[in-house]
Amino acid sequence: MQENLMAGRVRPAHNPVMNIPLNALRAFEASARHLSFTLAARELNVTQAAVSQQVKNLEARLNMTLFRRLPRGLALTEEGQALQPALADAFGRLASVLQQFEGGRVREVLNLAVVGTFAVGWLMPRLAAFRQAHPFIDLRVFTHNNRVDLSAEGLDFAIRFGDGAWRGLGAEMLVEARMAPLCAPRVAAALRRPADLLDGELLRSYRADEWPRWFAAAGLPDPLVRGPVFDSSLAMAEVAIQGLGIALLPVAMFQRPLREGLLAQPFEHTVTTGQYWLTWLKSRSHTPAMRDLHDWLVSEAHRSDDKDEGLPTR
Repeated sequence: MQENLMAGRVRPAHNPVMNIPLNALRAFEASARHLSFTLAARELNVTQAAVSQQVKNLEARLNMTLFRRLPRGLALTEEGQALQPALADAFGRLASVLQQFEGGRVREVLNLAVVGTFAVGWLMPRLAAFRQAHPFIDLRVFTHNNRVDLSAEGLDFAIRFGDGAWRGLGAEMLVEARMAPLCAPRVAAALRRPADLLDGELLRSYRADEWPRWFAAAGLPDPLVRGPVFDSSLAMAEVAIQGLGIALLPVAMFQRPLREGLLAQPFEHTVTTGQYWLTWLKSRSHTPAMRDLHDWLVSEAHRSDDKDEGLPTR
């Protein structure tokens, strides 16, 4: 025990496994993935002999054979099969972390969940501008149908539709969702007054109060709506584009199909049943990247207030 003492501490036992060169592990991982020293050498930009020697050194340190050398390539032994996935995962994780370092700054990953209608109709056309303004934020976008759990899904933010009242969440309104009937132009041509909608196929969302509220805004009694129900405004819009029904949709989210003549807005009456909100966990402090995304979204939403008012009715 005396010879193992230095400055009152026990020297750790020498472990040759802990001193394995990284190059040897990298050579093995690449060779195991390609089952070829030659292809591994091309990937690592070294000679085939160097890769083979690195693997031999690793086998000697571990005192086990990792490959069976075959006339045409390599085959992993049981020991090699056990080591390969662990190294592949470790190198993958290391590469993922190193990718966050660029130009002397750390790239921060942000996970943003977005209700599909908002993602396609508002966010996607603006993502290039965000990336140009914030090149060191690695934004990852996930779509949902307005049902999302930030904590369970590891999300930084979620954009959803509603009234802004979600327990335990901070919320900031981005875009007002003014709803109007939208349909194919040939369907719109047959509609002269709002009451004509009662004879059409009215497509519905799972929010049952939307059509009644629109008819009330148009000065008409509560209708009996029996059309099909959709959990996605995008799917409902596609059915309307095909001329198979009339959809009550947020006009600001469907500017492109309106401009392209795929959809038409036959009447000027609109009704608001909710807004699109940026939400986050109140219990979590915002990182610098989260603040940047928050501020950019709010700024873009304010800029789009006047532009996304909808197209003139026919």
